[in-house]
Amino acid sequence: MVLTLRLLALCMIPLFCMAARAGQKRMNIVLLYADDLGYGDLGCYNPASKIPTPQLDRLAKEGLRFTDAHSSSGICTPSRYALLTGRSHWRDFHGIDRGFDPPFFKPGQLTLPEMIRKHGYTTACIGKWHLGWNWNSIRKPGSPPASRKHDDFDWTRPIRGGAVDHGFDHYFGDNVINFPPYTWIENDRVLAVPDITFTKTPQNTKEGQWECREGPGRSDWDFYQVLPVLTEKAVAYIHARKDTDKPFFLYFPLPSPHAPIVPTAEFDGRSMAGAYGDFVVQTDDSCGRLLQALRETGLYENTIILFTADNGAEAYAYPRDGKHDHWSSAPLRGLKRDIYEGGHRVPTLLKWPGLTRPGSVSGALFSQVDVMATLAAYLGHELPRESAEDSHDFLPYLKGVVEESPRSTLVHNTFKDRYAIRHHEWLLVDHPTGTDRQPPEAWMKKHKVPPYSGLDAGLYNLKDDLGQRRNLAGERPEKVAELRKMLKAIRAGRHTAPRLAE
Repeated sequence: MVLTLRLLALCMIPLFCMAARAGQKRMNIVLLYADDLGYGDLGCYNPASKIPTPQLDRLAKEGLRFTDAHSSSGICTPSRYALLTGRSHWRDFHGIDRGFDPPFFKPGQLTLPEMIRKHGYTTACIGKWHLGWNWNSIRKPGSPPASRKHDDFDWTRPIRGGAVDHGFDHYFGDNVINFPPYTWIENDRVLAVPDITFTKTPQNTKEGQWECREGPGRSDWDFYQVLPVLTEKAVAYIHARKDTDKPFFLYFPLPSPHAPIVPTAEFDGRSMAGAYGDFVVQTDDSCGRLLQALRETGLYENTIILFTADNGAEAYAYPRDGKHDHWSSAPLRGLKRDIYEGGHRVPTLLKWPGLTRPGSVSGALFSQVDVMATLAAYLGHELPRESAEDSHDFLPYLKGVVEESPRSTLVHNTFKDRYAIRHHEWLLVDHPTGTDRQPPEAWMKKHKVPPYSGLDAGLYNLKDDLGQRRNLAGERPEKVAELRKMLKAIRAGRHTAPRLAE
């Protein structure tokens, strides 16, 4: 009987895709992308969390919760690039957009919104872009190439190379909350011309450092209003889709809970994890407002909703754990930038009407690069060979046709020449340490993390040791050699997507 049902489901996949191609009403797609959110911050992942997250916990109850899902990198820009291209970032670069860098996409490279738009969707990005613009095109003649002074730019001109040049019909945001220009950008133009050059931030942050870079901005700019304004714009966008015939794709990359940690006054004290915890509460509330807008417009049951994050929590998590007894990466080891699990294993929730069962949990190994091939399968889009080179199609898995994850291997990376490779339950950190910053001794003692072994690699069996406390590299040199060989072959190859296997 089970075999019969699986064969029936297998037969239905072509019909599922044919129906989409035949012009039937496709589901909307909403992608909520948090910034610097820890695996253990949400209540649905960590019952001991000191942060209430009722909106995302409700989404988990109504959909599928992945427990082994990963961003491509342990930092911002590379993870976003991989998500929107289906290509592992380490094939092309490792660092972030530093504020005035050119676009990170290659000329002619197919992006997720471009693919979706080909199938009749309206597409919008509201929030953090952080993937480069052609800033030099608006520099005034004679101004220094690296200048960040506000009066060295002609702000009346269109700024090309951003979201609307890479598949989005509409963009609204401030590019990055802690990078200039500190002003709103709609599509390819600023809404208010920067009138000062920020050399220091004129406001106080509630936890940690500002992390804000010098550059052009508005003298009346209020960092505390970035998240509220973006949320209002996204909610309004959803309400405007209520009576339209075209399906829509909304990418909502939140600026939070990334530093500066700036929860508005109504969220002060709403958590037991300090201002960061309050900012996570506000992040949860913002997501909840978008989800409520979908319910109010009657679009909720016809919308694919994916919530995830670009990497783990920032290093402020160490003092926060000491002060508030809240470990943002629980039960993992590592934070943002690290190739230990806490750097890139991220909360991932999926509600796909007709596919995901309420309250279901999946331990399948999943990467954000897999979003593109999965949605391509849903849309019936044949991906070119030069696109989505590392993206695995999870649609058969979500439909129950196959029980095992389509993915058994994944390369982890943040910085050049520091790699880790996951294969089934084994993980090799091919470097003396998987952390970018030495954790405080008090934290290591509290969490029973042993001192560094002195070995040139770390080998962990995640099935038995999810917290990566026991380095088995010295005991299993043959497994280290096996995984190193596999890592070398993957890095030398041009792709890992099964559809491209020769």
